[in-house]
Amino acid sequence: MTKRQESKYKIDRRLGENLWGRPKSPLNARAYGPGQHGQRRKGKTSDYGLQLRAKQKLKGYYGTITEKSFKKLYNEAARARGDTGENLIGLLESRLAAIVYRAKFVPTPFTARQFVSHGHVLVNGKRVTIPSYQVKPGDKVELREKSRQLGIVLEAVQLAERDVPEYIEVDHGKMSATFVRVPALSDVPYPVQMEPNLVVEFYSR
Repeated sequence: MTKRQESKYKIDRRLGENLWGRPKSPLNARAYGPGQHGQRRKGKTSDYGLQLRAKQKLKGYYGTITEKSFKKLYNEAARARGDTGENLIGLLESRLAAIVYRAKFVPTPFTARQFVSHGHVLVNGKRVTIPSYQVKPGDKVELREKSRQLGIVLEAVQLAERDVPEYIEVDHGKMSATFVRVPALSDVPYPVQMEPNLVVEFYSR
């Protein structure tokens, strides 16, 4: 197992949940935290602990988002009209890396960030190499012609463990996807329960 995979699985075990719904997650066999003290009985978690865990879980799900970038998205969500938690989910799901992952062009959120950074993705016909680029409803996201037959892409398309959500229309024949609308929390197919309301409480302290 590579160091990269080990670190991802460690996140699963630290949080106590199979964050990405992976069949190979060690949490499926060992439902306790990593390290020699992972099986110790845990006491009652404080309100702050619950809020921090909710933030770590949501931030961790999207791969390698830095704390600075995540806080920036939160502040943007707080300034917008409507429910801050729902706004935050909408902003996270509108990121180009998230669209590439949801469209099943790549197998993981980690791969999606790298895939965009390496210039494999076009938005409305123009190459975009910024994973955090905010895709707008109606925008067309597609893979460059040379990238469509990459093994990692062909493998991801065949994955049966997840489906493309309704807010993205995908044509895997042309390796293109259209971002139909900004989703609400209930639209997003998270394998585990996300609690953006607790994330809002964490940053509102």
